[in-house]
Amino acid sequence: MAGLAEQRCEECTPGTPTLSTDEIAELRAQLHDGWTVVDGRKLHRDIRLPDFMSAVRLTGRIAVVAEEQGHHPDLLVSWGRLGIDLTTHAAKGLTRNDFILAAKIDALAP
Repeated sequence: MAGLAEQRCEECTPGTPTLSTDEIAELRAQLHDGWTVVDGRKLHRDIRLPDFMSAVRLTGRIAVVAEEQGHHPDLLVSWGRLGIDLTTHAAKGLTRNDFILAAKIDALAP
C-alpha cells in the first residue's frame, strides 16, 4: 500500500465510520511527531515559522492541497505560527482522510 501522502482522500458523508483507537494509533505513528490526537476526534499540529508571511505562504500551499483532496482543515495563522486542526465533520470524528491530509501537510511543512 502507498504511503499516506501518496493516497487520496475519499468522499465522506454523514454515517461514514470513524477510526478505532487502534487504527488512530497506527496511522498517527506514520505522521510527524508534532501531530497530537485531541479527544480521539481531531488531529492538531502547531508549526513554528520565522514570521507572519511564512505562515501565510504555508497556509496557501496547504489550501491548494486541501482543495484538491476535497478535505479542508481548520487553520489558525498568527505571527510565526500556523495551527492546524483536522477532523471529518461528516463523520463527527477521525477518518483515514484526516491522516492522509496530515501526511500531505507534513510533506509541505518544515
